[in-house]
Amino acid sequence: MSAAEKSEHDGSDSFNNKSLEKGPSAPPAYANPNDERYHFEASDLDRVQRRLKQRHVQMIAIAGTIGTGLFLGSGSALQGSGPLGALLAYILVGTVAYSSLCSIGEMTALAPISGTFPHFAARWVQPSFGFAVGWNYFYAQAITVPVEITAATILITFWDDKHSHQAGYTAVMCFLVCLVNIFGVRWFGESEFFFSIIKLILITGLILTGLIIDLGGGPNHQRLGFTYWKHPGALARAGLVKNLGTDRFLGWLGVLVNAGFSFQGMELVAIAASETENPRRNISKAVRRVFWRIVIFYILGILVTGMLVPYDDPDLLNSGGTATESPYVIAMRRAGIHTLPSIVNAGIFTSAFSAGNSFLFCSSRILYGLSIRGQAPRVFTYCTKNGLPIVAVLFCCCFSLLSFMNVSTNAAKVFNWFVNLSTTAGYFTWWSINLTYIRFWRGHRVQGRDRTKLAYWNPLQPGLAIWGVFWTTIFILVDGYTAFFTWSTQEFLTAYINIPLFFALWLGWWLIKRTPFWRASEMDFVTCGIPSVEETDSPEVPPRNWREKVFNVLF
Repeated sequence: MSAAEKSEHDGSDSFNNKSLEKGPSAPPAYANPNDERYHFEASDLDRVQRRLKQRHVQMIAIAGTIGTGLFLGSGSALQGSGPLGALLAYILVGTVAYSSLCSIGEMTALAPISGTFPHFAARWVQPSFGFAVGWNYFYAQAITVPVEITAATILITFWDDKHSHQAGYTAVMCFLVCLVNIFGVRWFGESEFFFSIIKLILITGLILTGLIIDLGGGPNHQRLGFTYWKHPGALARAGLVKNLGTDRFLGWLGVLVNAGFSFQGMELVAIAASETENPRRNISKAVRRVFWRIVIFYILGILVTGMLVPYDDPDLLNSGGTATESPYVIAMRRAGIHTLPSIVNAGIFTSAFSAGNSFLFCSSRILYGLSIRGQAPRVFTYCTKNGLPIVAVLFCCCFSLLSFMNVSTNAAKVFNWFVNLSTTAGYFTWWSINLTYIRFWRGHRVQGRDRTKLAYWNPLQPGLAIWGVFWTTIFILVDGYTAFFTWSTQEFLTAYINIPLFFALWLGWWLIKRTPFWRASEMDFVTCGIPSVEETDSPEVPPRNWREKVFNVLF
């Protein structure tokens, strides 16, 4: 007797309903894999619900993971390579980030499901590759949660510099970040909508204030222009070799690698696809708008930064982790503006909290996606009646406790290793997304499928994906290049340990499961859990008045 017949015989018709979009007849919250009635596709165990609205998704895409990497990291980039070097580095890394987002955007337009790009890698490259991609991304995001919480607590020292209070602030930050995620995706969406607005106002205000100061509009009326591009110069030295040109190049190379931390996390919008209303339409809109986010907030931001402060400014060398090391705050104080620095620090504080919130969301959803496909313990598939993968969320919340390591001086050293590991793992994420897209593109071409019929597609593909694979490979290989000039075992390991770790995950799962590579002609773009447009997206309702037209333009 078949599973369907058994369930009918037991009077359990509801278990036969294999709807991809969960309704009242969905299976119980926890599926027992030993029960024959539950031998469904992974999608049938997927119980998350679509609660993120259009405005949530658009704001998450524009500013969801903007954190201290952008607001404070720009000063580090300026110091390391000078204004021209930092600008060129951000432009190049921005193109790589954009290529990765376009690649994942197109694949998500076809399959807006839980598991996102690790599942895409397993589905269109090889299951073992998807396993490695998923666990690599999970630990990268999980480790970044305490990094952002620590950044938030350090920012508080701008007002309260008593070290004895740091443990208390850390506990409060951990509690609040976990609480937002435990409340569910709707609360996460509302909080990120609110924090994203603050971040957009902050970065826009900083750029405008920087331009006003640069043009002589500050209280001291000193016009700066491009003065600091001439003195001390447009390019800084790394201090590694005697040759001037080579040393400047090495300085630029170091910033090129580190700039990636400011851009990482853009894939959050695709991870949220399985919990987004009208995902194909909303994710497509979000991806199209990210280009302008990169140009305005990152490229224009770093350009203005390079006009405000010289790269050899002694205040820029301050590594306190608060707004005092921000080039904008340094410029404000020198221009005679004394009120804004505290406001800027408060804005950066909210961005650090928001980024930690987002990275916790990412890590829990990736873990959930791995578990529903048998690549992580089945216990993480458990969802509440509101569609929250509570066990996965609680497990990821535990990683926030690593932020207490920074309270101890000795443990802080180990914690800094985690920071470097997460950056390298982020490059592997971009590399795997673009590599998966190349296979995705090849499968469509061999099978004669028309990509232009997807809700989102980019005419520059597969060129963008090839560009992304090339440069992320370079980033990974040169990540710890400074260790070879003055040997440092610690720096070498934190820069390159991720390479054997990633391939060990890949090879290990292959040895256990013996999963084959997918041929282009064998790739499945239709069945096995991909919901139809009718199941996920409702017809778009045109705006009825000027308020709705403005809303559509903004969100």
